[in-house]
Amino acid sequence: MKRKLTFVACMAAAMMVQASPAFASTHDPDFEVLGTGLLTPLHLAVGKGESVRVSQDFAGVLTRVEHDGSTEDVYTAKKGWEVAGVEIRDSTTYFLESIGAGQGDPAKLQGYLKSIDSRGDVDTIANFAEYERKHNPDGDQHYGFEPDVSDKCLADWPAFPPARYTGTVDSHPYALAVKDSTAYVADAGMNAILKVNLKSGAISTLTVLPPRPAKVPAGLQIPRDMEGHTMTVPDCVVGEKYAFEPVPTDVEIGPDGWLYVTSLPGGPEGPELGARGAIFKVNPWNGDTTVWADHILSPTGLAVADNGDIYVASLFGGEILKFNCDADRSRFLEVNLPADVEFKDGDVFATVDALPAQPDPSMPNAPAPMPAGRVIEVDLR
Repeated sequence: MKRKLTFVACMAAAMMVQASPAFASTHDPDFEVLGTGLLTPLHLAVGKGESVRVSQDFAGVLTRVEHDGSTEDVYTAKKGWEVAGVEIRDSTTYFLESIGAGQGDPAKLQGYLKSIDSRGDVDTIANFAEYERKHNPDGDQHYGFEPDVSDKCLADWPAFPPARYTGTVDSHPYALAVKDSTAYVADAGMNAILKVNLKSGAISTLTVLPPRPAKVPAGLQIPRDMEGHTMTVPDCVVGEKYAFEPVPTDVEIGPDGWLYVTSLPGGPEGPELGARGAIFKVNPWNGDTTVWADHILSPTGLAVADNGDIYVASLFGGEILKFNCDADRSRFLEVNLPADVEFKDGDVFATVDALPAQPDPSMPNAPAPMPAGRVIEVDLR
């Protein structure tokens, strides 16, 4: 359910986003295009010689993009599977592969951490679906309305989104960061950051991110079903808080050793509820978690520079933001649909035009638009 909710909310946000808050900004820097023609390039990692690995998530393909613009697919998943977060260490590329639960059947859920070496040999390191079915890290976490909102008030509330519920069995391994023999994985289904021992494959829960509550405004339109029909919220819930899921979208390790995690709000972002994405700061030793920055529109990727500056891809904000160590923000680069961002040796890399163009409804027989996703590089030196 949550995987569908997240992407439905994202696509809805593309149609109704509000203007971004006014932040300090400078002129946009020039950038170089490294690769083109990519389908949903939602994640990237940069290795030696600025060789880039890009996951074309919905296509289930891991692609190498070289600095001269050449590309090569180095791994292709089975049909219907998704390839996600990517990290490079020496000659090894780590990546995530998954397929959703489908029709709400947890037994069909599958998700893995894998690695591929320079020879193309692939190893499976950890099984997230098995861990989720056994532990369900956010199974005790409550979402939706608090108990003081009466059942009578919620009698006409639709089944989706639920009025009240706890974390369901759902795993969507989405992003990762690697340090020494540990991989930190942001799982957008579990709403959790996991630790994986790269040698043994053992998984443990570092933290479950806290819910993201939002006050319900009068006149708010919510989905009545999955077919696009909507309804106005009942008057009795106006002013009450609805706790949305804190869907993690990226995780990186800062120079201070802490983890920085971007999070979508698990529901719509628009004029009624505003920009509700956040950056969490997570203690990797004990899992303590705090909100480091919020009110960010659709943050889907981040990178941490050597000096502690943080770059964040605001997918539907159409920009890459820059935060200093005090969480003061500015616009770094205005660009269409940025999905992920990385920092390497003084350069900022990003994937842009990350979602495919929508077909023109007035031309039903027109061919589907060609993939237009790109990898770009900004030289800060």
